[in-house]
Amino acid sequence: MTDEKYCFLNRDLSWLSFNHRVLLEAAEESVPLYNRISFLSIFSSNLDEFFRVRMPAIFTFSSLDAKKAWREEYPEGLADQVKTTVQGQLEQFGQILTQQVIPGLKREHIHLYYGELVLEEHKETIRDFFLSRVLSFLQPVVLRKEDRPGIFLENNALYFILDIESESSPGGRQYALLNIPSTSLPRFLELPVVNDDNYILFLDDVIRENLAVVFPGSVIHGTYSIKLTRDAEMNLEDEFIGDIADKIEKQLEKREVGHSTRFLYDAAMPPAIKDFVQEYFELRDDEMVEGGRYHNLKDLGNLPNPRKGKLAYPGWPAIQHPGFSTKQSIFHSIIEKEKLLHLPYHSYNYILRFFNEAAIDPLVKEIYVTLYRVAADSHIVNALISAAKNGKKVTVFVELKARFDEANNLKWSKKMKAAGIKIINSIPGLKVHAKVALVKRQEEKQWQHYSFMATGNFNEATGRFYTDHVYFTSRPEFGNELEMLFEYLQWRMQPGSYGKIPFKHVLVSQFNMLKQFGKLIDREIENAKNGKPAHIIIKLNNLQEKGMITRLYEASRAGVKVQLLVRSICCLAPGVKDQSENITVHRIVDRYLEHARVFIFHNNGQPEYYMGSADWMNRNLHSRIEVCFPVYDETLCKELQHIIQLQLADNVKAVLLKSDTITGAAINERIITEGQPLLSAQEAIYSYVKELKD
Repeated sequence: MTDEKYCFLNRDLSWLSFNHRVLLEAAEESVPLYNRISFLSIFSSNLDEFFRVRMPAIFTFSSLDAKKAWREEYPEGLADQVKTTVQGQLEQFGQILTQQVIPGLKREHIHLYYGELVLEEHKETIRDFFLSRVLSFLQPVVLRKEDRPGIFLENNALYFILDIESESSPGGRQYALLNIPSTSLPRFLELPVVNDDNYILFLDDVIRENLAVVFPGSVIHGTYSIKLTRDAEMNLEDEFIGDIADKIEKQLEKREVGHSTRFLYDAAMPPAIKDFVQEYFELRDDEMVEGGRYHNLKDLGNLPNPRKGKLAYPGWPAIQHPGFSTKQSIFHSIIEKEKLLHLPYHSYNYILRFFNEAAIDPLVKEIYVTLYRVAADSHIVNALISAAKNGKKVTVFVELKARFDEANNLKWSKKMKAAGIKIINSIPGLKVHAKVALVKRQEEKQWQHYSFMATGNFNEATGRFYTDHVYFTSRPEFGNELEMLFEYLQWRMQPGSYGKIPFKHVLVSQFNMLKQFGKLIDREIENAKNGKPAHIIIKLNNLQEKGMITRLYEASRAGVKVQLLVRSICCLAPGVKDQSENITVHRIVDRYLEHARVFIFHNNGQPEYYMGSADWMNRNLHSRIEVCFPVYDETLCKELQHIIQLQLADNVKAVLLKSDTITGAAINERIITEGQPLLSAQEAIYSYVKELKD
């Protein structure tokens, strides 16, 4: 059976299904109140990114006579289906916020004003805050048809449209635009306690309460919030001659002035004003999206919590790894026995130590690292700068095309270069997403390689809430092949052309990754056909590449048991007759973001384990440099196996993905727990990691 006869789920509808799973966590009463608010914030932020990144393509291909290959990914009617899906989710969002979360806050004596009249006791505080902190940021503009399109709406910025009438010229109605400076000021204002109740007010309503100051001598008949989302795709033309960094800076300037993809407006806005606004800002009908009184509710993640540590999950203190000691060098610990960190359960400090100690160790002569997303205040980059100043050869590949992190990466790239670090910038046509580092240490007149390979994460900020596996080893086979990879990144010469062997252990996309994963799947298929046990377990963030999905369908048809853990996009349709009856897909959404990529192949009772940075997406397998690697140590393999089994057994925070093969949508289905003990994987993994011995 060819892949044309198989059915696949739609990428965009699958992603919206994942975001709906996030929303379901906000509705879960067993989740602490402020964590539910956090999930509402994440849902809103995700949706903004979807409209910036995915909707431009959906709109484009909906209006084109697209080729068949494109039509499969962007079928006719997809734009309408997406809008209907999003609208339904937004209605559910509003219900959760207004009928569950806000009443829940009130029960805890926290009152979030939500379109209500403010108490008399608060008016003086609001007035003072407005006059002293807010007024200087406001820029009111009267909208005149003859001036259009003279006003530029910034991407995802908040504004009011006002219906005003001059007291001196009754009957002369005008429309005005007023910015809400939510990026310059906090979105929420904490107000004085009244009768033991805490009160919080939106910045939007601070302005609403004082509009007479902004428009003196005018009668205000209506105030309606709006927000415009713009296209964020950068479309770098890498084949053009020119420095990639310069092109990135120019594209960043263009990003904020991209085409509109969504215009959110208050549903209470009268039709006449809506029509005026649509005409004034030259918006299409399909860009007009009805919303509520408040936009940018991703800001709920910053909602003040007067109860401080209460009303949220209690923190899980980071666990110390028993194999590392502050009494000896981290490199001595690694050479004694290779180590595996399970983040964020284990402390992130060991990653910082790896770079900090390399920076000052006199035996360390060379450091190589790939950086994809860099923390805003990166300890790792500062350690690399120190290493260079200490006379070490430091080579860093900085991916300048990491979406939404380009400016930050560019900033650090310039700082490192100024410190004497050799900077390798983006490869034309490729992103480097690999999470690897190599330290070369001269020990007893010979080189010793210390390799860092991971599923993530060189970003200290996300390292606190992304689940990842980090592998430290001194195995020469890994060190030699990572050195070969860094030579390729520097000189663009094919591995093997230096007289060295090509990659045999490390899997690198563009070279041997697809071929090796194909072989591993084919071996399971062959074992199943020969009556031997055959089993594949794969954990990914995203699964979309049709070639690999087709291989998994073929494995299912041959009788291979396939268990998948896929957090977000999943274009594989599980449980379809004569296609995927032996495939299950689990999705976990909990306090941490599941981020690791793990691959386990049964191999007739001699299982092989791989980890790495690569999702099975077109971009990862065909347009990026990714690194996956085998885990050979038996103890570490057992750790991985146990953690994955806990995730497959999760019946609290996991759902099973079901297929709607008619619409191409993915459906989140709760796992039936009747008569079964409840198991939350992240909680169980934390307990398991605490008990691990070196």
